[in-house]
Amino acid sequence: MKILVIEDDATTGPYVQAGLREEGHSADLVTDGREGLLQATAADYDVLIIDRMLPGLDGLSLIKTLRGAGVRTPAIMLTALSGVNDRIDGLEAGADDYLVKPFAFGELAARVAALARRPGLQEQETVLRAGDLEMDLVRRKVTRAGQEIELLPREFRLLEHLLRRKGRVQTRTMLLEAVWDISFDPQTNVVETHISRLRAKVDKPFDSELIETVRGAGYRIAG
Repeated sequence: MKILVIEDDATTGPYVQAGLREEGHSADLVTDGREGLLQATAADYDVLIIDRMLPGLDGLSLIKTLRGAGVRTPAIMLTALSGVNDRIDGLEAGADDYLVKPFAFGELAARVAALARRPGLQEQETVLRAGDLEMDLVRRKVTRAGQEIELLPREFRLLEHLLRRKGRVQTRTMLLEAVWDISFDPQTNVVETHISRLRAKVDKPFDSELIETVRGAGYRIAG
């Protein structure tokens, strides 16, 4: 995903940006509220991570302005203010989630992944395609070169996730969170096993391979 981090703390901002990049995301960092507002309206982001106390324009005002301008990009607010009323203010301003400092990066990454799974963020296509592979989401049917492919429910979900992000590398952690709803590493080879099974059905019987392994990074469907 493409994520904008709006955070003025000299330690927290770079830490979050680096962590997101390690997860395979594209992450930009700005340290001023007004600059963040301009960046969020000028570029197409999947998720915004916004500090509440910002120079130039505070986080609440930033989100209110974005929503008033019709920008519906999902937003997570980061703040040291942990009171119930503070949370209510953030959500009523237009934030989709609210995370109190100090926080664990793993929890932030899981919340970002949860926002990505919301129907409003995902493409609303009913048919996904890559080359001669076609997935009909309504009929729950997968074909390649006109030949129907029988997939188990988890295989279908894994393939759908990869197709929705065609051309983008998906790390093992990202797949665990999106397909298995696991926000920690269970130290199993469940991802590798399902990728292997999926390849046996989607790639091996055909002339070309669509599911690529990006060494040291993860997997992707060729764009």
